[in-house]
This record gives sequence, C-alpha cells and structure tokens, in this order.
Amino acid sequence: MSLLNLRRLPARVTVMEAAVILGLQENDIPILVRAGLLKPLGNPAPNAHKYFAACQMEQLSADPDWLGKVTARLSRYWRHKNKRKTKSDGAARDESGQGAAFATQAA
Repeated sequence: MSLLNLRRLPARVTVMEAAVILGLQENDIPILVRAGLLKPLGNPAPNAHKYFAACQMEQLSADPDWLGKVTARLSRYWRHKNKRKTKSDGAARDESGQGAAFATQAA
C-alpha cells in the first residue's frame, strides 16, 4: 500500500490504514475498539466510519506491551468465537456423526 511510502502520514487514518500501520488485519480493528484497546477520533455512532489519529497508531505500533495485549485479546476473541462455532456445529450432528447438511443430502 502506498500509505507506508508517504513521507508524512495524514493526520487521521481510516480503519484499513490503521490496520496497515499496526500490522493487523482490517477485521481486527473493530474487535480492538470494542475491547477498549483502540479509541476512534470523536464519538462516532456504532455504524459510522471510524477514523484514528495517525500519530497514535505509530506510537502504539512501537509499544511491545500494547502489542502483546492486542495479540492476547485477538487470540482470546477468535478462540471464543471458534468454540461457539464448534458447539453449534456439534448440536447439528446426527447419530452417525455427520452434520445435518450431510444427512439432508444423503436422504
């Protein structure tokens, strides 16, 4: 992305640009906002576009303690989400151990 090639970053960056600066995936940013590890500029509505201060993104990207917290929080989020997915998939299995979708196709 050309953002990292700029001599000077813009004062505010989008979710995608913040993810690039922090070395994260774009879908990680909303998780971190909900967890309170990132704060968007202003007080945007939940469904509004979020902007972040570029200077803060650069500071956070150089902070190993913060990066450790982020990594732990994202791991915990995805572990919990995958566990819920596994539980709901397990409930959809029939006696043969096959999923409900498989049983429907076989019938």
